[in-house]
Formats: sequence, C-alpha cells, structure tokens
Amino acid sequence: MNLLEKIALAFQHGGFWMWPILLFQVVSVSIIWERGVELFRKRKTNQAAYASGFEDLIKKGDIEQVISRSDREQAQQPLAAVILAGSRVAKNFGGKEEIQGKMDEVLLHENSKLDKRVGYLSMLGNVATLTGLLGTISGMIKSFAAVSSATPDMKAQILSLGISEAMNCTAYGLIVAIPALLFFAIMQNRANVLSEDLNHSALKVFNWLSYSFDPVNSKSTYKSSSAGAASGSAEQREINA
Repeated sequence: MNLLEKIALAFQHGGFWMWPILLFQVVSVSIIWERGVELFRKRKTNQAAYASGFEDLIKKGDIEQVISRSDREQAQQPLAAVILAGSRVAKNFGGKEEIQGKMDEVLLHENSKLDKRVGYLSMLGNVATLTGLLGTISGMIKSFAAVSSATPDMKAQILSLGISEAMNCTAYGLIVAIPALLFFAIMQNRANVLSEDLNHSALKVFNWLSYSFDPVNSKSTYKSSSAGAASGSAEQREINA
C-alpha cells in the first residue's frame, strides 16, 4: 500500500471532520509559503547598510538626490519609503517633530506588513487541534450509540470503526497543528528581527535629517532676521544723514 492509498484510507475512516482539518492545512501551508518567501527571500536584514548609502548625501545637503534615489528604490527597499517621507519634510525645512511624525507614520505601515497573516498560523494550529478533538468525540459518540443497539456479533466491528474515526481525526489534527505552530514561532521571530533592523536604521536616518536640516531652518531664519536688521539700520542711517 503506497502513501496515497494510506491517506485515502485514513480519510475514509476519519469521517466528516477530516475535511475541515484538510481545509485548515491548505490555508496554513499557503500562509507559510507566502510569508516564507516574503520574510526570508524578499526581506533582508540589510537596512542599516542601505541607510549608510544616504549618509553622505544627507550631510552634504543634497536632499534632492536623496528624494530621487529613495523614490526610485522604495518598491525594493522598505526603508526607502521611510527615508522618502522624512526627506520631503526636511526639504521644506520641517522641524524634528514633523520629520519624526512623518517617518513614524510610514514606518508603522511598513512594520505592519511584516506581521501580515502570521497570526493566523497560531489560530489555525489551535483550531485544527480542537477540530481533531471534536472528531474524536464525535467518533466515540457514534460508536457507543451504535453499539447499544447492535447485535453482539456486530458490536466489535462498530466499535473498532468508531475508534478508528476518533484516532484518525486526532492524528490529522495534530499533523496540521504542529507545523503551523512551529512556523508561527519562526515567522514571528523573523518579523521581529526585520522590524528591529528597520526601526534602528530609520532612527539613524532621522538623526541625520534632523541634525542636518533642522539647523538650516534656524540659520535661514537667523539670516533673514539679520538681513532685515541690517536693512533697517541702513535706512535709519540715511534718515539721520
């Protein structure tokens, strides 16, 4: 008997509740595959190195180049979207609070993408276990109900079929639940690592932007005030003359 025949026989003996468990398995495997590709293949813990590529541009005041590059790369690098948001505010001489607020807004959105659908794995694992338990109880109830009205020579056969249904549901529920819960822990840990890397790198960029461009605003205001004062002094000297 090959593997497929064994699986078909288990479903035949497991009863109705094997099918909901199968549905949970299909959904959990789909989530594991999609999140695995997103978190392990597409997302890398290289955001700090990526942020370093903007340090010289920001400190030189080449904000247009920062905006152009981050806008071009935001589809591939989640940090680029955060840098773009902060750079646009800095270009308009926004203060630290405004830069931080805009960067935090985009950062919150990017971090939410990391945990997307991961929590369903825990739910599916628990529900699969409980559904297997429900199949166990259902099989035992049917067995004892049938035995009570069966002839003596049929009791053993009916009881064995009921126990087979109960055990198959329990086993299949655990087969679905264990990988789901295991990958839930793995995905959750990976999402936390990526989130910490992104947050730390975004903080570096925020410091560069706030230190490089907030003083520019102050200097511009100071220069404008100084120019106004100098103009007023010149006019006063002309009047006195």
